[in-house]
Amino acid sequence: MAFTKKTVRDIDVDGKRVLMRVDFNVPLKDGVVTDDTRVRAAIPTIEYLKQHNAKIILMSHLGRPKGDGPEPELSLKPAADKLAELTGFDVKFVDDTYGEKAAEAVAALEPGDILVLENVRFDKREKKNDPEIAKTLASYGDVFVLDAFGTAHRAQGSVVGPAEYLPAVAGFLLEKEVDTLTSIFAEPERPFVAIVGGSKVSSKIGVLDHLIDSADTLIIGGGMAYTFFLAKGYKTVGTSLKEEDWIERAAEMLKKAEDKGVKILLPVDNVVADHFGEDAEGEVVASDAIPEDRMGMDIGPKTEKLYADAIAEAKTVFWNGPMGVFEFDNFAHGTQAVAEAVAANEGCTSIIGGGDSVAAVNKFNLADKMSWISTGGGASMELVEGKALPGVEALNDAE
Repeated sequence: MAFTKKTVRDIDVDGKRVLMRVDFNVPLKDGVVTDDTRVRAAIPTIEYLKQHNAKIILMSHLGRPKGDGPEPELSLKPAADKLAELTGFDVKFVDDTYGEKAAEAVAALEPGDILVLENVRFDKREKKNDPEIAKTLASYGDVFVLDAFGTAHRAQGSVVGPAEYLPAVAGFLLEKEVDTLTSIFAEPERPFVAIVGGSKVSSKIGVLDHLIDSADTLIIGGGMAYTFFLAKGYKTVGTSLKEEDWIERAAEMLKKAEDKGVKILLPVDNVVADHFGEDAEGEVVASDAIPEDRMGMDIGPKTEKLYADAIAEAKTVFWNGPMGVFEFDNFAHGTQAVAEAVAANEGCTSIIGGGDSVAAVNKFNLADKMSWISTGGGASMELVEGKALPGVEALNDAE
């Protein structure tokens, strides 16, 4: 399934003002960017525009500002500095987004210049997709480029707004993300093994459903496994995370998978603890024998082997969500085992679907062993569910 929207390759940008929505929503500590993955992801499109003499105006949100004015600790200045450091380009920054100061900074640009505007969410109208916001932003550009895959699922002022007023095309990152995540489901090389973790069935229901339609094997881990245990009729999951309202739905999914001949792998053993904490001591118990006063924190060693064996045979792997509470070192072993199994299968196409899985792959230094690491959590999940992304929908169709 090829990308159906125009990209920066399809338009003339020479000497034009290119307004580009990037995803520079990066973690900061003491005013310094601690993970520059998203800044790096935007560089290919920025380099292309610079080579083609565009005047480049970059905008993004960062964090969750209140929306009633500047909050210095959420300024995009550190992201602009990081972009300059990574590219060696001169990157200008203006501490304004919708006012005179921003307009003047844009007007002063020469071909090849790069300007970063201040955080678009310092004004609450951005999230409401207020037409005034969109008009102001659009007035800075001759062309609009969307390259912020991480926010492409949000119909907000800087994501979809300018497309109403300007020719609107995709950047290279957006194109590659959408292509990669849709093609893996359209015609995956088989066996296709999907791994889904995370805490809740309710938040991944659409993803799980869609995967039962396309995967050969579906591996389930993390907190959502305990709701599936109850769906299988196990008497108790102790004090583990569970969603009573979703037990019936989980049972329906197990039945659907069985009818379709899709193998669902659930943990056979678990690491449990008496409380949720960094200092909790884990012990291994069988899945149908979790003590009443214990909570599941990770998959156990037998499960690690079961999952690793299934992953070893895969030709395509999609992974979203950790196997346990991987932010605590005592309960990171299952997630690490899965990450290592994916990394070890050199003959497969491995796609890491955003969010915590990316954090895990980075934590265990395995990023360079994966075929594609998505920069969007929510956006990649919505694509996997088969939903259209508002940001992509708003772009001009390819001829």
